[in-house]
Amino acid sequence: MNDTQTATLETDEANAPLSALDRCDSCGAQAYVRATMESGGTLLFCAHHAAKHREAMQPLAAVWHDETAKLTEA
Repeated sequence: MNDTQTATLETDEANAPLSALDRCDSCGAQAYVRATMESGGTLLFCAHHAAKHREAMQPLAAVWHDETAKLTEA
């Protein structure tokens, strides 16, 4: 696998839909936000903790995958 393929795979994983099995790293509630960091690590947040930490964390993230809109869908 070359560097381009690896980067594409990592981007696909960073944007993959979250499921009910994904849990907030802060409190254990269902995660609705995945922050994939420039360093390669991943953090999961519930809507509450994503809002609380967004200002500090979003600029550090390579990908900020936000599915909080699911909470207000009819």
